[in-house]
Amino acid sequence: MADESRMIAATVRPSEEDKARERVGDPMEEVEEGEIEEEEEDSAARRIAVQTYPLENRWTFWFDNPSGKSKQANWGSSIRLIYTFSTAEDFWRVYNNIHHPSKLISGADFHCFKEKIEPKWEDPICANGGKWSITCAKGKSDQVWLYTLLAMIGEQFDHDDEICGAVVSVRSRQDRIALWTKNAANEEAQISIGRQWKELLDYNDTIGFIFHDDAKLEKNPKNRYVV
Repeated sequence: MADESRMIAATVRPSEEDKARERVGDPMEEVEEGEIEEEEEDSAARRIAVQTYPLENRWTFWFDNPSGKSKQANWGSSIRLIYTFSTAEDFWRVYNNIHHPSKLISGADFHCFKEKIEPKWEDPICANGGKWSITCAKGKSDQVWLYTLLAMIGEQFDHDDEICGAVVSVRSRQDRIALWTKNAANEEAQISIGRQWKELLDYNDTIGFIFHDDAKLEKNPKNRYVV
């Protein structure tokens, strides 16, 4: 998983060395007579400092406060928008300054969805979709959550257009991470996403896909797809 994480992270957070080489060439090249190496390095550093790396899509973090769930009139009314980001730098800026799943209280749900898609069944883009789910031992979901986020915002799936977002649900006995998609009936796309998610996470257990329509009608809906 360590190798996979480095590969995924590289898609959204290029190294400073790579960025410098792209902007000013290979720093190992010999300085020609009369060139002022320090001034060029300072100029390159300034360019690197202000350069940003835009993501393919804009993404929004949402938080569902468990203390508000018992008081809400309608399901989902306690979900609050936290922050929308569109660059790799903004992602890390936010991620490094928020609580990770292991630090959230039981009952909390933390979401990351494409901008303008709300993490609700009723959202028009989510309405005909479904979700893949992975369960994690209590306090062990931080790494899976991070790698899932990096895979999403780094566009690591062959069917990226099918991805709506992901949610980590913190519960008393275990945590659950779900990957939401748009068109549940598109079996080929869903199977591809499920398999790639497992590969990116180096996850060996079986995971299942549930249609949102089934979840609305049944307390314990059956998996429609399994990988």
